[in-house]
Amino acid sequence: MATLNIRSPLGEETVKSLKAGDQVFITGVIYTARDAAHKRLIEALDKGEKLPLDLANQVVYYMGPSPARPGQAIGSAGPTTSGRMDSYAPRLMAAGLKGMIGKGNRSQAVKDAMKEYKAVYFAAIGGAGALISKSIKKAEVIAYEDIGAEAIRRLEVEDFPATVINDIYGGDLYEQGKAKYQVKA
Repeated sequence: MATLNIRSPLGEETVKSLKAGDQVFITGVIYTARDAAHKRLIEALDKGEKLPLDLANQVVYYMGPSPARPGQAIGSAGPTTSGRMDSYAPRLMAAGLKGMIGKGNRSQAVKDAMKEYKAVYFAAIGGAGALISKSIKKAEVIAYEDIGAEAIRRLEVEDFPATVINDIYGGDLYEQGKAKYQVKA
């Protein structure tokens, strides 16, 4: 396990270099999207419409922020449960998405899609939304403003802390952690 500084959008070499358990600090651009935004993205793909953002090599953070205080780019910005996006994630990876940030386990279908499409899943620290917001330097709504906190936002981040949970090789930090502490019969 390594500690790495990486840039987003994610290049192929970066994705290949990441292993389950690596601690990362992400600098660059990431996007927010939750359930309602994911549903709209899939509906647009189904209709053959252009998406409001080019997903190629991008990272999506499963988060809906609280309102920003004066002088801040964003309010509390903690992760939401990733499993709620599992039915949408494989299709978005097929469209070019390379990274997802959230909390909790992913389904086997999502893990398989990460291997197929060469994408990674990062966990952000749940309950640390106020701390995480300090790494967000700029936030702007780019699509679906009508759904409020679930609108898609473009975030400029600096040293955004995360941990690689699932890599392109099938590594799963949650499973590795459970196996480490299982009692052998």
